[in-house]
Amino acid sequence: MINLINYIVYDLMKLDPNSRLGGSVHFFLYDTLKIIILLSVMIFLISMVRSFFPAEKVKETLNRFHSSVAYVIAAALGVVSPFCSCSTVPIFIGFVESGIPLGVTFTFLITSPIVNEIAIGFLFLTFGLKIAVIYTLSGMFIGIISGFLISKLHLEHLVEEYIYEMQAQENFIPESSFKDRIDFSVGQVKDIVGRVWKFVIIGISLGALIHGFVPNNFLAEYAGPNNPFAVFVAVAAGIPMYSNAVGVIPIIEALISKGVGVGTGLAFMMSVVALSLPEMILLKQVIKPKLIAIFVAITGTSILMVGYLFNYIL
Repeated sequence: MINLINYIVYDLMKLDPNSRLGGSVHFFLYDTLKIIILLSVMIFLISMVRSFFPAEKVKETLNRFHSSVAYVIAAALGVVSPFCSCSTVPIFIGFVESGIPLGVTFTFLITSPIVNEIAIGFLFLTFGLKIAVIYTLSGMFIGIISGFLISKLHLEHLVEEYIYEMQAQENFIPESSFKDRIDFSVGQVKDIVGRVWKFVIIGISLGALIHGFVPNNFLAEYAGPNNPFAVFVAVAAGIPMYSNAVGVIPIIEALISKGVGVGTGLAFMMSVVALSLPEMILLKQVIKPKLIAIFVAITGTSILMVGYLFNYIL
């Protein structure tokens, strides 16, 4: 796929790969294609799995666990799930449709992009086992606390009604044929992607502009070690962007080499992967603005705390 985008941008469109416009156009085309494909594949697979597990069965399974255990399980699943923020949105839809409590669902939604094997491996190789473990536990803590607070606020009414309608319409039984399940999954892809594709493009367009036209040394200049509000700057700068942890790590390495605190760099990474603007635009299609604002406030505050913690211990 990357070779195709390179051919379109640099050969057909004749854009300079080192120019800001070339970088923005390449980012836009590559990420648009990648996210649409990811969304479609994830929705199809999740819908296929859900066709074997009706909502009532999922609820019965969850009821066997104490509520606090469910949050830990969701956070642990997030750690081992290699998803970026936008690809967790169809999983969020699947969780809610399956009857999983909203707080537990948000725990997974937050933890999955923040903590992954690439970020953990980078921290282990660069800073040692202690920092890697603290980062992992911090990411899980953010997910668990955020999900727990959201559950205590009883915000289920802020989920778009069509999600619950889709849940109510599910009538699969064990005797359903494989073709029925395929048709169901394809229908889910058409329905959900049809609702959100325009917003994917809007979000990635904004991310592409930032990617191509914001100077590389912007964060290093305004979030340096002498600025007590450096972590705030890093989080604010990270939110409009979109990437997974793999894409952010080279930026983190460069920032730390320029004197940015480790906690500041990690807070930037967390905000990019857990609070990206494209993810917010996608979430707007499944939850209402008030819940998005609460989600951003709780998660953002937690990330700030972790950023300052790492700056202090390092």
